[in-house]
Amino acid sequence: MDVLTKEQRRLNMSRIRGRDTKPELLIRKGLHARGYRFRVNVTSLPGRPDIVFPKYRAVIQVNGCFWHGHDCHLFKMPASRQDFWEEKISANRERDRRTNQSLSEAGWRVLTIWECSLKGVKRRLPDEVLTCCEAFLQDVTRNVANIRST
Repeated sequence: MDVLTKEQRRLNMSRIRGRDTKPELLIRKGLHARGYRFRVNVTSLPGRPDIVFPKYRAVIQVNGCFWHGHDCHLFKMPASRQDFWEEKISANRERDRRTNQSLSEAGWRVLTIWECSLKGVKRRLPDEVLTCCEAFLQDVTRNVANIRST
């Protein structure tokens, strides 16, 4: 049973952003301060990646643990409407897999930063996450990588 009324839940859900989230802004500001230049939400690429580095032929996806069904301490399947949420999150995971595959086939390297790496009890220091991002961008032999909580 949901503890919020339908109107309260609708208001909460309407305020969830798909772009310019706090974790995404933290990564963008940190990498920009370190001298990296990028494009944001490039619609011509599969999945409209959050951060695109044409110079390095790399993209960074900043994923929310709940919406993308990450197996971590921040993800908990809702108790209400379980069938709906299982189907929704499963479809999101499948879409992420297809998107990453399409990007790889097009010659792009993909780094996924999970929300839990920047938030929660097991988070990493922001500087550590940014250093991992830099290492990924500089190492052209790495095609796919993930940054998650410790």
